[in-house]
Amino acid sequence: MEETFETYGAAVNYINATPKFTTKNSMEDTARFWERLGYPAKNSKILHIAGTNGKGSVCAYLCSVLRNAGISCGMFTSPHLVSMRERFVINGNMVSEEDFLEAFRVVMGEVKRLATAYHPTFFELLFFMAMVLFEKHGVEYVVLETGLGGRLDATNVVEEKKLCVITSIGYDHMEYLGDTLPLIAGEKAGIMRPGVPVVYPDRQEDVTRVIEACAAKIGAETFPVGKTAIKEIKIRHKTIDFSLHLHYYDYIGFTVSTSALYQVENASLAARAIALLKEERVTNSALRDGIRATVWEGRMEEILPSVYLDGAHNADGILAFLETVKRHTCIGRRVLLYSTVRDKQYSRVAALLAQSGLFDEICLVPLQGERALPLTELTDSFRQYTGFDRKTFETLGAALSELLTHKNDGDEVYIVGSLYLAGEVKALLRRFYND
Repeated sequence: MEETFETYGAAVNYINATPKFTTKNSMEDTARFWERLGYPAKNSKILHIAGTNGKGSVCAYLCSVLRNAGISCGMFTSPHLVSMRERFVINGNMVSEEDFLEAFRVVMGEVKRLATAYHPTFFELLFFMAMVLFEKHGVEYVVLETGLGGRLDATNVVEEKKLCVITSIGYDHMEYLGDTLPLIAGEKAGIMRPGVPVVYPDRQEDVTRVIEACAAKIGAETFPVGKTAIKEIKIRHKTIDFSLHLHYYDYIGFTVSTSALYQVENASLAARAIALLKEERVTNSALRDGIRATVWEGRMEEILPSVYLDGAHNADGILAFLETVKRHTCIGRRVLLYSTVRDKQYSRVAALLAQSGLFDEICLVPLQGERALPLTELTDSFRQYTGFDRKTFETLGAALSELLTHKNDGDEVYIVGSLYLAGEVKALLRRFYND
């Protein structure tokens, strides 16, 4: 603990090493440490986002609208794709290496002064840094994405919140959150506070029942976004138009700048949340323009012509991904590149992808790092399925090279399975185009 951390790289290396020597802390310990830091960003208006799929997208839509209305905003999300600085975005820009290092030193300085057995976990360290950064820049709104769960998430030490959003609930991290949707929903609902509005999609009866019961118990205000609230969905080549019924208005027309159908719900949740803030500075045009201007990397992102990158990593995410693929017009072959980490439902996902009948070829490649699912297990999960060509690659570089070299006009390539995969693809392409 004697390091002085002279460089950004040294700080990143230390943060990456923390899982090796820290264990999960109690919420009381986390809250006490935030208090020792002086409750940074306590004067900002906190918008807290939990859920299984769509959290990061909702955060991005919220911040885009606020920025469009001239309101300062800080956003804390995870994971990052290429640079750790992506987790900290202030007014649309990720923080500088200098700001990152300064915030890290502030947090580590307090850790050293404490001189006890307490040490922030990887995620806590980043959360505390985010709050220090938002305090320094004096942002009016802070958009906080939970890491895992909600009730026991480090971000939930924040008591005063302006608004909560719970996005789509699905099966993920079941060893921590429970093995049924109601149990998982109950954990996510733990971010709610008395008298604070909570926005959520009303399309899973058992999930809605849990959220509403938890809200009634503590006196939180519920604002569901039901299927009937969204209508007139028109899918174009690179955008989707739809109409949304907002609480204080009639239907308002929106456009999302993506072909991903699942972003209609995420944009709707964000628009509903913004309307509840009753911000006079957010006009209808600022709301519309902010939604349209939102770009969230790694979510059905067209990284090259007819090459799409999507971070779907659980069964519900894959189903949403496949729904979008179905709606893409393809006159050539559809090729899929898939990989995942070992702690995901990869057998279930393999079945969904293989039995979709959407792909002429499925290519498999292992990720880097300790959590990677080995290529043999990845291949075994697809072995029983037929109806497509299957190829395996030892490295992502080899897979991308082959896929892009042999891609013909009219073909479509989809890369899916993990945000870690999305990050590795982005890093490879960045190096390729910068060399």
